[in-house]
Amino acid sequence: MPELSRRRRLLVLAICCASVIVVVMDISIVNVALPSIRRDLHASVSGLQWTVDAYTLVLAGFLVLAGSTADRVGRRRVFQLGLAAFGTGSLLCGLAPSLDWLIAARALQAVGGTMLNPVAMAIVATTFPEPVERARAIGAFGSMTGLSLVLGPILGGALVDGFGWRSVFWINVPIVVTAIVCTALFVPESRAARARRFDPVGQILVILVLGGVVFSVIESRSMGWASPVILGLLAVAALGVLGILGYEPRRADPLLELRLFRSVPFASAILMALFALCGFGAFLFMTTEYLQDVRGLSALVTGVCLLPVGVPVVVLSPATGRLVGARGPRLPLLIAGAALALGGGASLLLGPATPLPTVLATYLLFGIFLSTVNPPVTNTAVSGMPRSMAGVATSLASAGRQTGTTLGVAVSGTIVGPALPGGGTVFITAEHRVWWMVLGLGTGIVVLGLLSTGRWALDTAAGAAALFEEVDRGVDVPTATRATVDRQRPHGPRQDHHGRCVDLH
Repeated sequence: MPELSRRRRLLVLAICCASVIVVVMDISIVNVALPSIRRDLHASVSGLQWTVDAYTLVLAGFLVLAGSTADRVGRRRVFQLGLAAFGTGSLLCGLAPSLDWLIAARALQAVGGTMLNPVAMAIVATTFPEPVERARAIGAFGSMTGLSLVLGPILGGALVDGFGWRSVFWINVPIVVTAIVCTALFVPESRAARARRFDPVGQILVILVLGGVVFSVIESRSMGWASPVILGLLAVAALGVLGILGYEPRRADPLLELRLFRSVPFASAILMALFALCGFGAFLFMTTEYLQDVRGLSALVTGVCLLPVGVPVVVLSPATGRLVGARGPRLPLLIAGAALALGGGASLLLGPATPLPTVLATYLLFGIFLSTVNPPVTNTAVSGMPRSMAGVATSLASAGRQTGTTLGVAVSGTIVGPALPGGGTVFITAEHRVWWMVLGLGTGIVVLGLLSTGRWALDTAAGAAALFEEVDRGVDVPTATRATVDRQRPHGPRQDHHGRCVDLH
């Protein structure tokens, strides 16, 4: 890809950020509309869970395929196709006459979304070749994820109260049309230096694992964990995991490049992304139900109550990106994990009559968490990796986020579903188990933040980079000799003792 002027690079970044805003916002914007959807379409609790999880499940299942396909056939081309599919799905969601129609249209939305987030991140990574500028651009792009998750309920509340729940989907259409035109005019085409082949078996295995787990969690409340259907699906998911571990390493171009996980920073980034969005997905699902069903607030007031989450994202995320570029990801990760754990612990103290200022102060902790977690996780996932792996690496990071969101909604909905009709004290008692889970996820981020930024972890990242450079040059790296390759110093991407990428081919 030819060198672009600074103004053109910033314009490309803006277009990519616009795409991530609409895609990620649709994860959270629907949460504030759930009570209206439930009344209008007569939906059950599991139906509401599927309204959210049909979207995030498809995102998680096909993100890796979209990223590797974009690396092969062209990132701009796939990006534009994704925008068109997402816009069509949004239009159909707004026209949905039944819950089944809505869930199917949400899945179509997500098919388009799979071609946007990871591909946009890969476009950003290749548009900004200078390491420090690249870290800042990734920080800005990553902050859009957090901002979108918070903007969704606020904008959604205003739209639901003013125009009805269908408007939360229609608003995407003009944004998508504008993005398609701007992409054609300003975003250059790019591909990976070495094309990766399609892996249909790997794709099927990923769908079986994710679909089996999520369906089992959501439907366990109605069917019971001892149901033959639930047990069968869990067995299928377990066999899928074994199939991935046995089949993918044998392919020259696997869908899931398991050798990336030899890098401890990369593997930790995927886990932290999953933990972070699992915690935040649970927070959003629980909070909208708590504010509207327990406290009786309107959709608009519910969205406004989430401003303490949104304001820190706007204020702190750019600073977090600069901090990651200057000093590495450790400090932001520790702050993020601690804030999530404290937010989960403080939420245990909230009741039906807790003073609203206390509730908003608790939500501020989740804002601090969200504003400090995405830039370091994103940077950790892609730093030190060759450009040829940009699409795959960023797709796996995005898949970790979407899987986390899916599980957060599925688990929290299953826990509190029986308590929703009771409201008040019954709901508050049930949700305590969700907040204990969130506290544990925050603690896990702290531990992984420390583990992934030490000298040993950075050495494993260097070994993984060396391995992929050998593969990119067409050198066959047999399993027996990979340990030797892993010990070689990489010729390209290197990281300093802070975990910052200091060189990139």
